Amino acid sequence: MLERAIAPNRFTLRAFPLPRSFADDVRDGLRKPQKELQPWYFYDSVGSALFAAICELPEYTITRAESEIFRNNAHAIARAFGSPERVVELGSGDGRKTRLLLEALLARQPRLTYAPIDVDGDLLESTGRDLLASFHSLQIDAVCGDYREITSLITSGPRTVVLFLGSSIGNLDPAGAASMLREVRSILSPHDSLFLGADLQKPKEIVERAYNDSQGVTAAFNLNLLARINRELGGHFDLSRFAHLASLNEQHSRIEMHLISRERQRVAIDALEMDVDLAQGETIHTENSYKYAPKDLETLAAEGGFAIEQTWHDASRGFADVLMIAH
Repeated sequence: MLERAIAPNRFTLRAFPLPRSFADDVRDGLRKPQKELQPWYFYDSVGSALFAAICELPEYTITRAESEIFRNNAHAIARAFGSPERVVELGSGDGRKTRLLLEALLARQPRLTYAPIDVDGDLLESTGRDLLASFHSLQIDAVCGDYREITSLITSGPRTVVLFLGSSIGNLDPAGAASMLREVRSILSPHDSLFLGADLQKPKEIVERAYNDSQGVTAAFNLNLLARINRELGGHFDLSRFAHLASLNEQHSRIEMHLISRERQRVAIDALEMDVDLAQGETIHTENSYKYAPKDLETLAAEGGFAIEQTWHDASRGFADVLMIAH
């Protein structure tokens, strides 16, 4: 672990090595019978910029829905949190939505420690500096690392609220989501809280439209995974030979995102000293995004060691932010 103080007494940034490398996961994923690339690798600098554009698309409602909840309910949410000494955020990104909650909390209490966790150290530093300038009683303990390794990154401590926003939980299958909540629970004390954002079930045409936008931004976001392999690992993927595919698996209530090979092809990846053979129509699975019913969230909370105390919805009731209390 590396640690450095950026603003004396107010901002530290701790960096932890990632448990696995991009190269390791690409090699292993492309050797599987159903080829796959892990969704957390979407977010290099290009992918993060594309995702920011996705959040502004009319078809994609998740970010706007959660922002609406925070704008309309931030003070009520802060009251429900009580007076935490620490707010930990998993996959904090640029912190735009979180700023609303921090502002509401600091209107109620004299000081607060914010511990954002993200793989992008530069983004943590720039976002942290902006927050320090806005909130003079805020202290930041930023962590550059993989939030899935939360027990290695964050220790048990003072009264804590953990934020897991944006329906990131939907990238995990039900067993993985429950395991993630148990990991979070292990660093919390009884009566600490998890504040979880979840995209809710909607008609098929609405859900599929969100991942097949008319401007092709989501397709570019998906294809950027292959471009990233080209940039970082000496891959020779011709992006024009692949198509974006996103459809709703109604049985499992999840969007499944793939890259589909338009033709039979063999692609070399120099740094891995491997060739990838793809048949025409063969796919590389890149992401699942589960959509929840209220009963699913109740089950998830119970399996993770939590009980749901309160839920907030956007006006269309297509998204939920759920306050879960640790047993």
